[in-house]
Amino acid sequence: MSEIAQPVLAEYAESSPVLPAAAELDRVLEHATPLEVIQAAVRIVGRERLALVSSFGTESAALLKVMADVDPAIPVIFLDTGWLFEETLAYRDTLVAALGLRDVRSIKPEQETLRREDPDRELWFSDPDACCRIRKVEPLSRALAPFGAWINGRKRFQGGLRTAIPVVEDDGIRLKFNPFANVSREAIEKIYAESKLPPHPLLASGFLSVGCMPCTTRTSEEEDARAGRWRGRSKTECGIHTVTS
Repeated sequence: MSEIAQPVLAEYAESSPVLPAAAELDRVLEHATPLEVIQAAVRIVGRERLALVSSFGTESAALLKVMADVDPAIPVIFLDTGWLFEETLAYRDTLVAALGLRDVRSIKPEQETLRREDPDRELWFSDPDACCRIRKVEPLSRALAPFGAWINGRKRFQGGLRTAIPVVEDDGIRLKFNPFANVSREAIEKIYAESKLPPHPLLASGFLSVGCMPCTTRTSEEEDARAGRWRGRSKTECGIHTVTS
């Protein structure tokens, strides 16, 4: 971490329980490595009030590996929407064992909400925003309630609304750390190679970004990695990164 960042973060860590402003933290951590960003998050927020949200998708192992190097007991929230590929569920279990993750919490949507709003399991087709709301946004909001900050794996190179994300931002209630915001695809591939991380089982089949089964398609080499998500629709995000809690 830079010589400037160290004393600033130390001051935050020794101050009152009130968390620092996201803009100030972003300025300090703008050029920090993913490891340094997560170390800073733990120092500032504390492990008990910090969560990492992971889809256990095609690039998730890199972030989880860096987190495990800092502290494998940081809580990890996994949204089990009821529409995930079986390969993703198996990959979750593989990474938990390989990385020694100690606190992975699989969060599911409320059954009563599903019965009321999606009884025929076709909401993903008729109203994908509503489907994401009841299967992702609302469950995550409940899961994050006890925490003061969270970590996610978005990168600028993924395109769309992600091209200008900061390293630290405010989600309306809590701090939100994006340790891989300015990391390149090549750097992520290097983490996989050096750490011998297993790839997502669907990656070899052309799924460069994996979400829920009905709304995920294969992606060609000429397309952005997330082009296969909600293909043919204007929708590009599930809502957990665009809707404040």
